Amino acid sequence: MGKWKSHFHTLNKLFETSILCIGVFFWFKKQVNTRLKVSLSIILNPRFRNMKVAFTSYNPDWEQQFLTLKQELDSVLGHLDVQVEHIGSTSVEGLSAKPIIDIMIGLKSKQDLDKLPVLMKQRGYIYYEIYNEDMPYRRFFVKLDKAPEEYSFPTQIAIGETVPEGLHNHDIRIANIHAIATDDENWTRHIAFRDYLRAHPLVKQAYQELKQELSQMDWKDGNHYNSGKDSFIKTEEAKAIKWFLDKNK
Repeated sequence: MGKWKSHFHTLNKLFETSILCIGVFFWFKKQVNTRLKVSLSIILNPRFRNMKVAFTSYNPDWEQQFLTLKQELDSVLGHLDVQVEHIGSTSVEGLSAKPIIDIMIGLKSKQDLDKLPVLMKQRGYIYYEIYNEDMPYRRFFVKLDKAPEEYSFPTQIAIGETVPEGLHNHDIRIANIHAIATDDENWTRHIAFRDYLRAHPLVKQAYQELKQELSQMDWKDGNHYNSGKDSFIKTEEAKAIKWFLDKNK
């Protein structure tokens, strides 16, 4: 009898061990499947793929596009006595760029910043309120090739919200609008760098060559690409600001 009890005990232990192994197997299988699904979702999501930044050779039409947008902005914001400036690579003759016009709206006072969203949204600009936490000195807007509602986009991306996936498609974007008070150092920084590039052909050429080199590389996203230009821009911006302030004494 004792012998049978011993065999039964051994079989029972083997059974329990088998059940435990089966449980571990299915748990492990579930973890692998979960990780695989997450990995595939990342791989298949365009925002997580390596990308190349496509540039267009300098286009003289960019200046006319800016003037058309400036006219519209002046009509919307003229009562605030704003200063509308063309900035970024599309404002510098000879530089290649993403064909999106960067515009800076200069305001007389920081108190005027929050007067813009209602006025801009009424004219079809999308207000990125989510950027206000990181850049409280600026209000940022985007102009698309169609009204936001035609793409089913909201006219405001509020703090805490996620930018709709479709808005990461820069092919439908016409302009980026940066509103800043003219007494803010960031206003001076942007204007100085633009004017410095226009006045210094060798620096402009070096910047053009850097952009061409970076365009051949793979980047996670636009911010990752911008990090590749960071060292050059910070170095040249410091020179540009000194040059600009000395010139305007």
